[in-house]
Parts: sequence; C-alpha cells; structure tokens
Amino acid sequence: MLTALHIQDFVLIDQARLTLTPGLTALTGETGAGKSILLDALGLAIGGRAERGMVREGAEQGVVAATFEERADHPVWEFLEENGLGGDEDQIILRRVQGKDGRGRGFVNDQPVSIRMLRDVGEKLLEIHGQHDGRGFLTASTHRNMLDEFGGLVGDAGAVAKLWRALRDIEVTLDDRRRERDATAREADYLRFVESILDKLAPQPGEDTALAERRAALMACEKITEDLNDAVKPFYEGGIEDKLSISLRSIERAAARLSDDTNSLTTASRHLEAALHEAMEARGQLEKAVGEYGGDPDELDQTEERLFALRAEARKHGVAPDTLSEFHAKTKAALADLEQGAATFTELERELAAARVKYERAASALTRARIKASAMLDLAVAKELKPLKLGKALFQTKIDTDTSRLASDGFDHVEFMVATNPGAPAGPLKTIASGGELSRFVLAMKAALAAKENRTVIIFDEVDAGVGGAVADAVGERLARLARDAQVLVVTHSPQVAARASAHWRIEKTQTKTKTTTRVATLSPEDRIEEIARMLSGATISDEARAAAEKLLGGVKPQRRSKTRKRA
Repeated sequence: MLTALHIQDFVLIDQARLTLTPGLTALTGETGAGKSILLDALGLAIGGRAERGMVREGAEQGVVAATFEERADHPVWEFLEENGLGGDEDQIILRRVQGKDGRGRGFVNDQPVSIRMLRDVGEKLLEIHGQHDGRGFLTASTHRNMLDEFGGLVGDAGAVAKLWRALRDIEVTLDDRRRERDATAREADYLRFVESILDKLAPQPGEDTALAERRAALMACEKITEDLNDAVKPFYEGGIEDKLSISLRSIERAAARLSDDTNSLTTASRHLEAALHEAMEARGQLEKAVGEYGGDPDELDQTEERLFALRAEARKHGVAPDTLSEFHAKTKAALADLEQGAATFTELERELAAARVKYERAASALTRARIKASAMLDLAVAKELKPLKLGKALFQTKIDTDTSRLASDGFDHVEFMVATNPGAPAGPLKTIASGGELSRFVLAMKAALAAKENRTVIIFDEVDAGVGGAVADAVGERLARLARDAQVLVVTHSPQVAARASAHWRIEKTQTKTKTTTRVATLSPEDRIEEIARMLSGATISDEARAAAEKLLGGVKPQRRSKTRKRA
C-alpha cells in the first residue's frame, strides 16, 4: 500500500506531507481547488510525463516522493532485485525531482534511475484512472489487451508476438533472397562473361599495389642502367686504358735512356702506372654495377602490361584495383547462388512453413483461451453491474477470429459490446453507453480486473461523474468493497461516495494578493460532516444538510454549530 506522500513546490502546493491508511480514501474540495494536482504529483512520482509549469512559481525544482509497503510475495520485489534496486528495508520509496528547466531525475530507494525505470516500478505498484481514462474503454483497439490482462494471457500473447516476429523475419529474408536471385538471373549472362574475363586475368588481393611498387623499382633501374652505360662508354670508345698504356711505354723508353732513376720521368711513370691500374679497377666495378643494377626491359614491359590490364578491368566495374579479386569472388558467388538457389529457397520455404505452423498453433490456442476468458469476464462484469444499478444491462465480449489475418496479436479482434435496455441489441460500448453509464461500466471493468492484477493501490479521478443519488451510493459501496483487497483513493464530488471512505482529505485553495496555494487537510469525523454537508447543500450549510451528512456517515455526532454558515 501507499503509506506516505511528500510534495514540495509542485504547481500550487508549496509543502505537503501526507500519511495514508488502508481502505478507501476520499479526496474532495470545491471545483478548481486543485484535487487533480495531487494526482498529477503522484503520477509524476511513478514516472509520469512531466508537463511545463509543474514546478511552483519562484522555486527552482519540485519534489514528489511516494513511500510504499508491499507484501513479501509481491512481484515488485523480484523486479527490484533483478535491477539492483533492492534494499534491506520493507519500504519502497519512489522520488522524482523536476527542475523548472524541464529536466527531471528519478530515484528508487535513493538510487538514481532513468524515468523509464521509475515508471516500470511505479506501474507495478499503483494505477491511476483519470477523468478521461474511460475513453480508453471506448477504443476497441485496447479491449484485446484488457481481455488478456483479465485472463492472465499477457505472457501467451507475448509468445505469439515473438513467433510472429520470427515468421516475419523469415519472410523478409526469403523476399530479399528472391529479389537478389531475380536480379542475378537477369544479369547471369553478363556475370558469366565477366567471370570468364576475370578467370583469365586471375587478379590477386593487393596485386595492384605490389605491381606499382615493382614498376617504380624497374623504372628506377632503367635510369641507373643508362647512367652506368654512360660511365662505362669512355673506357671502350675513347680507349682510356690504351692511351694510358701508350703514354706509359713512351715514358719508360725515355727514362731508360737516362742513368738517373730518380728523375721526374720515373716519378711520372709510377703515377701513370697507378692511374692505369685504377682505371682498369674502375672499369671492372662499373661493369659489375651494370650487372647488379641494370633492369630487365622485358620485365618492365610485362609488369606494366599486367598493371594496366588490372586497372582497366577495375574501372569497368567501378571498383578499386586492389579489390578486383574480391569482386571476382562475389561474381563467382552470385553465379553459384543462382545455380544452387533452388536448394536454398527450398530450405527457407521449409523454415517459413514450420514457423507458420508454430505461429498458427500458438495463435489458435490463444484464441481458445481468449474465448474462455471472455466468458469469465462477461460473468465478472455482469456480477459487478447489478450493485451499480445496471442489473438489466448486458455486457458481452465479442471476439471476431480471422485465421487468414497474421498479426503480432493473433487472429482476434476484440470489442466490448453492451445493451443498456432489455431486449435492445448489443452494440459497441462507445455508441451505446451514456456518460453516467460509461463511468459505471469502467468501474465494473476495473473491479473485475483488479482481482487479476498485482497492483495494490488504485486511484480513481471522478469515476462517479454523471451519476448521483442511489447510483452514486452504489458506486461508493463498490469502491469500498474494492478497497477491502486494495488501497483505493478516489477524487469525487459525490457526497454518497465520500461518505463510504474510511479516510477523507479536503483539497482547498487559499489566495492572497501575491500568492495562490493549494493545501491538503486530513479531516476529523466532525470535519467530515461539514465537508459532506457542503457537498450536499453548496455554499450555505444548513443543519438539515449536516443531519443528512451525519446519516450518510452512519451516525457521527457533530459539534454544536450555528444553524447556517456561508462558505467563502
């Protein structure tokens, strides 16, 4: 149950600390006092959507904290444990901090969480039905989910949805493969031609880069060879060695005619001999260099021819030369897929047929379960309608099943049908029920569903709209019975409903020249008589109204008051 609610700087509420009790709690107040503000604050604490203007004027941020105490076997504890949010305490505290800049932060047991996580926890604990939530019952698209919730079929519906997604995945894969096959078939002749060219060319991964580097090296060798040939040429064409030899022999003959072997001719002879030796050594080294660094002209031609052929073929297919081998492999794979496609498609079609059988079996089982649950729901709602003064009304869950309709939610279209007058044909809830009747149908549905849900706190905002007198009393009585198994809070303008509550809050607005504030007051038994008397008689509260209020409350004695009192 919800045990405490703290609100600070939220819309018109500057500070409120409320303690809640089990059973039915009524929230009353004059129109515009701010009753819905309290529910909006609670909705924010459980991860509801933040709206602009929620932070009180002049404050930097608003804070709402809700404290819950749940039984040990409630599913929320397992959920908290799975998400690392469990604690040693018996309480669960949900807190929302909303800045005036629109940014919000969520906390569960003082641990920061995303707003989505805050909402996931809050939805397991509390359910709020606003003034216009009855419209959800008017939308047939929501009825199937309501039926599944009532019948405990949410898990089965989820399994059907999972099988449907698997079926759709195979269908999409098969369609894609068919399109690829058809496109490949149209290009088969061209692909075979391309394959034959590439088979002959046999491109290798990274071959373009390797050939370009080899070509650059060979071209460099060609230049080196030209330089070396120019260097060697004088040794052969100019006869350097021969000329040096002739000069050396002439000097030696001249020197032989002199008796002095230390003359300049002898010295010259030694230098020429050394020069001749060095020239012969240089020629040998140059010839060796020509052999080492000289390029092979044929290899350069072959390299360039291969390189240019690869690049020309790559340009044809719009790929990088180095990836031509990958393109070659893809071409082969496409042709192989075309040739082996029959076997592949047969396997996929077999998988699709098997997936369809699984889906249809699960969807058919879900249909049978929904039909069974619908009968139980019709009985449960019928049981609820009688005490709500709709005993002669008929409620019927209509299920239209179309096995050719493959959808994530199964074969079924579900719609709630009603007949409010005996003998009248049943029609859609949205077209048959009046405003007051709709409120009671919604309450009957929620009462029937409450036993199937794990939420222990249910809040109704003006569920008694459009009804009064004995009907309002019946609504109050049903809310009180619902509150035996779940904590119920109801915002109401009906004194009959408020009188059924075990606790009563009055929402009141105070105004000064510069400030408007909404406050929440917990009413004593005597104060409840005054509040219900106000609801019965309006601005002027008479002793007769107090007596009627006392009677509604079951005999609580009021303190002596003046006969009449004007309400501000």
